[in-house]
Amino acid sequence: MMKDKPVQVFLDELASKASTPGGGSAAAIMGAMGAALASMVGNFTIGKKGYEAVEREMTDLLAKIEALRAKLTDMVRADVEVFDQVMGAYGMPKDTDEQKAKRSEAVQAALKAATDVPLACARACAEVIDLCKPVAEKGNKNVISDAGVAVLAAYAALRSAALNVYINAPGIKDRQFVESRTAELEGILKGKEARMEEIYGIVKSRL
Repeated sequence: MMKDKPVQVFLDELASKASTPGGGSAAAIMGAMGAALASMVGNFTIGKKGYEAVEREMTDLLAKIEALRAKLTDMVRADVEVFDQVMGAYGMPKDTDEQKAKRSEAVQAALKAATDVPLACARACAEVIDLCKPVAEKGNKNVISDAGVAVLAAYAALRSAALNVYINAPGIKDRQFVESRTAELEGILKGKEARMEEIYGIVKSRL
């Protein structure tokens, strides 16, 4: 599976002429990396002297962050699958009116799926960003810079996932679908740059 490949193999495939993995998979990986780094800070806080007061909260945060990391890691595969679905739909025969109709239906379904996957990725990345705040505020100071890297990775992943929503939207004929997904995405993005900068500032203040 895509997520089980060594990092070097994944990067080589990302750099190659192959269509997959691409930006969507990279966004999911960046989001998962952000979650992993936030988890690292949590793990270095739990059970450490001087952080007893936040241990229960950090344990709860860690469980949420790890669930998001698993979700984002699975999205690496999901992104490849929906891209293949899109390409397969475009490759369907279109010699007759019936074939054209079936092809058009398949393309539209595939484009919707290829919009929903990065939208779900954006949703998860936004959650990672929000969870980075208490980690940055209360995590072990010895590894607090990693909380900063975590939120930067999650924010880059969020914006990257958004691009993969936007690129598919123009080809979808169902405008109600497009408007609802675009509106949701804009809601997810709203305020996240400011939140990222806030968390980055918290991290810097604790260095």
